Amino acid sequence: MASISRVVSPLEEKTELRGGAGQLLAVFLCGTLAFLDLYCVQPLLPLLSRVMHASESAVGLTISAATLGVAVSAMLLAVFGERLDRKRTIVISMTALALSTLMTSTAHNLVQLAMWRLLEGLLTPGIFIITIAYVTEEWPALQVPRAMSVYVAGTVFGGFVGRVSGGLLGGRVGWRPVFVLLGVLGLCGAAATQWLLRPATMRRVAKKAESIWTPVMRNLRSTRLLATFAIGFCMLFTLVSVFSYITFYLTEAPFLLSTDAISWLFSVYLFGLVATLIAGTVLAKVGLRAGMLAAVGCCLVGVGLTLIHLLPVVALGLAVASSGVFVAQVCANSFLRDAAPAGGRVSAAGMYICSYYIGGTVGGVLPGLVWRMAGWPGCAGLTCGFLVIAGVTAFFGWREKNGWAEPVPV
Repeated sequence: MASISRVVSPLEEKTELRGGAGQLLAVFLCGTLAFLDLYCVQPLLPLLSRVMHASESAVGLTISAATLGVAVSAMLLAVFGERLDRKRTIVISMTALALSTLMTSTAHNLVQLAMWRLLEGLLTPGIFIITIAYVTEEWPALQVPRAMSVYVAGTVFGGFVGRVSGGLLGGRVGWRPVFVLLGVLGLCGAAATQWLLRPATMRRVAKKAESIWTPVMRNLRSTRLLATFAIGFCMLFTLVSVFSYITFYLTEAPFLLSTDAISWLFSVYLFGLVATLIAGTVLAKVGLRAGMLAAVGCCLVGVGLTLIHLLPVVALGLAVASSGVFVAQVCANSFLRDAAPAGGRVSAAGMYICSYYIGGTVGGVLPGLVWRMAGWPGCAGLTCGFLVIAGVTAFFGWREKNGWAEPVPV
């Protein structure tokens, strides 16, 4: 089999910023378009329930179908993705996702809608998993955190725009135009990415043939990668747990917020967007492990602030907690560059994303059991427990390799 590698000169490692603003804009677009559709139905759930005469749990399948598709596709890419051309896969996935989004608007019942959402989920990892691998392979090591922060900022922006536009447009003209708009935006984004994103500057080096499972098994033997997968599980658990069950908390006294008011809570994601961009510059100086520990600390502080019965303080806590999760994403995605060997980075990214979304799935269910017994304080305590696990895992699992220092300080 041919393995993939890229030769980087010492001068490039120190000074080159690959592609400049155009390349960074392309990476931002990849993040935005990958998450533009994924959660756009969250504010539409009450509307879909009325229009399709379905229960809340039934329309919730439009979300779980998409996340299930992501988890399945991520695992498939972990096995087969190393052999895929990076830019071609990203652009084809964008185009296919945009077309499936347009087709979603034609659904006549909930089953059809859920099936189209499943297809969207299956196509989405072809954008963001390959983008993660592209960034870790195409940028010099010291510039990976900056480029990765731009990508993560794009995911934050895409998730925010998808949710807000879904709610605002759906409430005025119905749910179908939401998918038409997002589909058109997706096609435009695919064209822009084709124009802006450079082809991968990699060469194939002849190597002894090996099984497609070899990169996966190699990654499973790496304690540093296993630690990264565990951290990803804990971080999406945190994000889903907090933003799902805080809504029940805020509809009760003393807050008594309406559904419309709660939907604007996702505006705090914009603080996370700014935080990730700042983190990209800082992480190359302070190190990824220190950055991860600081991000986990921010999450703990943010979750703690939500226990104070003052709405501005709760909003601040949500902003701090979400910013911590997004900065942790920058750290974890950047860490894959050094923890995963060349020729194994797509599989490592796929395994990380799979673990990440399994954590999100658990984060949507397990806190519900705790809520019945202990309310929001119980959910906050459970979430903090997973954050402590993430911090301890980063502290002990992200140490430097024996005998040499990391290109990006750890």
